[in-house]
Amino acid sequence: MLAAAGVRKGDAVALLIGNDPGFFEAWVATSVLGAVAVPVNWHLREDEVAHLIDDCRAAAVIGETEHMVRLAAAVAGRPRYELGRTWDAALAQARPAEGEITPGAATLIYSSGTTGRPKGIRRLPRSAAQAELYGATIRRVYGVVPGGSTVIVAPLYHSAPFVHATSSLLAGGTLVMMRRFDPAALLQLIERYRVTNLLMVPTMFVRLLALPDEVRHRHDLSSLRHVVHGAAPCPPEVKRRMIEWWGPIIHEYYGCTESGIVTACDSAEALERPGTVGRPVEGATVVVLGEDGHPVAPGIDGEVFVRHRGAADFTYQNLPAERAAVERDGLVTCGDIGHLDQDGYLFLVDRKRDLVISGGVNVFPAEVELVLLEMEGVEDAAVVGLPDEEYGEVLAAAVKPKDGATPSREAIVAHLRARLGRLKVPRLIEIRRDLPRDPSGKLMRRRLREEWLRRGWPNLDRP
Repeated sequence: MLAAAGVRKGDAVALLIGNDPGFFEAWVATSVLGAVAVPVNWHLREDEVAHLIDDCRAAAVIGETEHMVRLAAAVAGRPRYELGRTWDAALAQARPAEGEITPGAATLIYSSGTTGRPKGIRRLPRSAAQAELYGATIRRVYGVVPGGSTVIVAPLYHSAPFVHATSSLLAGGTLVMMRRFDPAALLQLIERYRVTNLLMVPTMFVRLLALPDEVRHRHDLSSLRHVVHGAAPCPPEVKRRMIEWWGPIIHEYYGCTESGIVTACDSAEALERPGTVGRPVEGATVVVLGEDGHPVAPGIDGEVFVRHRGAADFTYQNLPAERAAVERDGLVTCGDIGHLDQDGYLFLVDRKRDLVISGGVNVFPAEVELVLLEMEGVEDAAVVGLPDEEYGEVLAAAVKPKDGATPSREAIVAHLRARLGRLKVPRLIEIRRDLPRDPSGKLMRRRLREEWLRRGWPNLDRP
């Protein structure tokens, strides 16, 4: 079907598909054709989706009808296949594939860049030795076993759920798809399908722990063997409570789309060293560099640089300069600040860039600030991330009105909600006479964040 539409080896095929079996049909078809699957965040605005599809030069777009209708302008001018409306009919009319099957090298995953504009991370071909080494890391850290069972609880356009799901599928596992995360429903699915492993984010732990006791203990969860989380900071108390409930099967990993998995820890390590994201996995190197580019001593914070020998090299789609900027001596950085202890366990303390991770979703304060500055009566704005028990982090904004203007917090929230996703709307909004800037005019976000924490966040007034 794709070949008849003109898709050739190396072409990009955009996937605007939620957690649906059709995602895997499209992914396998694209891969065996030698094309490159590009999972697209269908939560993005129309112009953002259009940018991604243009940036990857998609030869075809496959999506669910609801997304294709909403994003019609973004996908115009390309072959389109819609799950639910034309998908089955198109498959029925297509001929079986002929000739040699040449699987594609990898996928092209879009992840937020330092400017806030999503950038494509394209994997280059891996050697057989790399595939074997990194495959072993995936299976161990994600708890993937032949014939196992898992529930896909996060969107497949994120790299970790995508890798977890496809690895489970290729191991002959059962994939149970959740369209949206529901804590009570997850417990039912674990019991019904005898689920063996899960990949989650800390926000999901918080929601599970918030369920009434009678709901939490109603279901048989004894089939669970391995639960791993990542993508966002997990409060040590939340992890401790999950271990008490589900047993010592809670694991954590650290890495990013560029680096792949580089560290991991189990329940015992997490309880012994609260806050750690683990030690380097086999094949991985983790170093912490100071501003002079040299490794720092244990316990000293610096920028974290990593590498996994089994992870294929990558390029940034159409952004060679940004690719070069994240590398140093063969290692790459995810932009995090942290330190190693005497035993080689990694602890993260901050991000070098202003990225905020809320509920596992990357949010850039600069994007929110720009929307605030578009509002009539707003002269200046600053946005930072603050710790939150449920989401890991949430946004807080300080807004300086223009002389004579009196924008209310309610009006500011309404302005933001009309233009941004829910997680990008700050939970705390304060109207201020001035904002902290240095003599060069640069916002001193750290000072603002420290002030709110000192004043007693999260007990400050919220809009």
